[in-house]
Amino acid sequence: MRKIIFLDVDGTLVDYNNHLPESAKYAIQKARENGHLVYACTGRSRAEMPEFIWDIGLDGMIGGNGSYVEHHGQVVMHQLIPEDEARRIVDWLHERGLEFYLESNNGLFASEHFKEAARPVLRQYALGKGKTEKEVADQEAEDVLHGIVYGGNLYRDDLNKVSFILKSIDDHEASKLAFPDLKAGTWGGVGETALFGDLGVKDITKAHAIDVLLSYLKADRKDTIAFGDAKVDIPMLDYCEVGVAMGNGGAEILAMADLVTAAVDDDGLYKAFETLKLI
Repeated sequence: MRKIIFLDVDGTLVDYNNHLPESAKYAIQKARENGHLVYACTGRSRAEMPEFIWDIGLDGMIGGNGSYVEHHGQVVMHQLIPEDEARRIVDWLHERGLEFYLESNNGLFASEHFKEAARPVLRQYALGKGKTEKEVADQEAEDVLHGIVYGGNLYRDDLNKVSFILKSIDDHEASKLAFPDLKAGTWGGVGETALFGDLGVKDITKAHAIDVLLSYLKADRKDTIAFGDAKVDIPMLDYCEVGVAMGNGGAEILAMADLVTAAVDDDGLYKAFETLKLI
């Protein structure tokens, strides 16, 4: 029976150096040969999806943590931050002295001093994901954020999300008050240790986007399998018939998953595809 498979990208399909295990590539290609559908389901916008991921062979993607849905090149849903709200976010971040990048399907548009400000923050983020000091010593923002654009127009009408470097957790709390009609979150750590804040379309989740795609495909939820490693992936693992957590995942997702596989760089995706008889 055909299954519909949803794969988080960072920490699931690729590691936090953006490395794709050959075993994962093989597993996806073999599963698709067997008639299953495979989608990326990620916080990334389309511009952040490098060609080597598309070259695996995918049936589409859910991006922006659920704001964008694509099937075989056809846009099924795309919910954007309203243009007036997007302009207000940029002005608010400038007034607060926060560096940021604007996430769209056309690129990640960085603020004036983001490159310099992001360097130590993204290195700290990589260290928190198990990388060594030597591995991150020369790392730049563009090594982590595929599709980053410097010097681009910051007043835009094509935004899925906005991410900004936190000076403290107070910036996140302030963003919730300043933009009550948007969804405010954090990433790169928990609570006080969060490195980034973000703002996106309210009431959007990966689970909601999967529901939209299933309606479009006229498919049944009982045939779905989701893979993830982070707290943001929990709603989609909970929504799908089978939820698989990567061995490198956080404690919360490991506790709620139906199946825990090996880490992304220990052939975790391939091993789970085997266990679930997808290949």
